[in-house]
Amino acid sequence: MNATILPNSEKHYPVLLKEILSIISPQNGGTFIDCTFGQGGYSREILKFKNTNVTAIDRDPECKITAQKIKQIHKERFSFFNKKFSEIDKIKNEDSKIKGIILDLGYSYAQIKDPNKGLSFDSKGKLNMRLGLNSFSADDVVNKLSQKDLELIFKYFGEDKDSRIISKKIVNQRLQNSINTERLVSIINSVKKKSGRIHNATKIFQAIRIFVNKEISELIYGLINSAKILDINGKLLVVSFHSLEDKIIKYFFKSLSEDKKVSRYYPEEKNPNKLFKLMSKKPIYPSHDEISTNRPSRSAKLRYAIKKKNIINFEKNFINKFSKLLEIEKLSEKL
Repeated sequence: MNATILPNSEKHYPVLLKEILSIISPQNGGTFIDCTFGQGGYSREILKFKNTNVTAIDRDPECKITAQKIKQIHKERFSFFNKKFSEIDKIKNEDSKIKGIILDLGYSYAQIKDPNKGLSFDSKGKLNMRLGLNSFSADDVVNKLSQKDLELIFKYFGEDKDSRIISKKIVNQRLQNSINTERLVSIINSVKKKSGRIHNATKIFQAIRIFVNKEISELIYGLINSAKILDINGKLLVVSFHSLEDKIIKYFFKSLSEDKKVSRYYPEEKNPNKLFKLMSKKPIYPSHDEISTNRPSRSAKLRYAIKKKNIINFEKNFINKFSKLLEIEKLSEKL
C-alpha cells in the first residue's frame, strides 16, 4: 500500500494532492504522518511549508533511498521508519501533537512494474507479490494452500464470482508443475471470457496480493492505531482504490461518528463511541483534470474525519464487523 504516482515520469503525482493539502492546512504548521511514504510525494509537498514536520512510514525497504534524500534536505523536520503502518502507535513521539495522518492505499507505478515484486500480470516466472516485511509469498499461497482455502481468498478478497472453478484448476494443474505467474494468468483466462477494459486476472491477483501482505489487518489496525494517536481536532485521511478497502474505511468512520438508529419508530441512540466528526458521508473523487493527467487516479476515493475526543476501547465493534476477513487472513498460519 503505497502512494500512487504518474507513470513514465520522474515527477511524482500523489493522488488527490490538492484536496488533501486543503484539508490538512500545512500552511499553518504542525506534525503530520505519511503512512504510505512510497516515493515521497505527500511528504515533499507538506515539507514545503514552514513549521511543518513529517514522520513517514513504509514497509518497502526500497523506499529508504528516497527517504534519505529528503532527510538530507529537511534534517530534523523529517523522519522515516521502515515499518508497517499498522504499527503507527509504536513510532509516535510522545511530545508530538499529530495534526494529520494520511494513508494512500494504492501502489506506485514503479512497484507494479518491478519484475522482482511480481504485482503485474505481465511479470514472468515465480510468483512473489511481497512488498516488504513479509513471511511468505504468492508462490507459497498458490502452490501450498488447499482448494477450499484458495476459494475463500479469491471470493472474499477478490470478490471474484469464478473463485471455485479457478481454485480447482490451480490445484489440479499444480500436480504436474508448480504454478508461476504465466501459468496462473493462463488458468484464469481459460475460465473467463474477455470483457471490458479490466484484465481477466485483476481480481484474483488483487486477492492474492491482499492475502500475502495481510492488507485487511493492516488497514483495520492502521485505522485503529491512527485514531488513538491523533490529536484532538486532528484529521485522518484515507485514499482507497477498490470496494473492499472502501467498505472497511466507510464503516470505520460512520460507526465512530454517528448516533445509532435502531428503528425509524424510535429516536436515535446516543453513540458512546462518537470519536470523529464526519465531514461528508460521500467520498471525494479526483477531478477530470487529474484523471486526464494521471489515469491510475480514476478509481481513487478519499474519505476523512476530524477527531473530537479520546475514547478507550472503541475498536471492539469494528474488529467484530470484519472478523470473517481476519479469519481468512489467518489461513497464512498454514504456510
